[in-house]
Amino acid sequence: MTETISSNAMIYAILALNSEIELQKEYIDSPELAADERDNEEEILGDMEQAFMEFLGLYKSRCKKDKTLPSIDELLTSKL
Repeated sequence: MTETISSNAMIYAILALNSEIELQKEYIDSPELAADERDNEEEILGDMEQAFMEFLGLYKSRCKKDKTLPSIDELLTSKL
């Protein structure tokens, strides 16, 4: 694996994490989640949110160098 992550890989990671975070939040709020699993699922959500923020930070830096990349707002609000 290369040391530098490609812009496309970073975009895919951001979009995937954003979707998974929303799904995880829905799951945590759902009645199907057992009470004894809540702490673990919230910890997983926290890890996903941390990874998302780290990728956003990397992407912001990349956007400063490559003006052809979509902005974070465009990326997160676009329909695939």
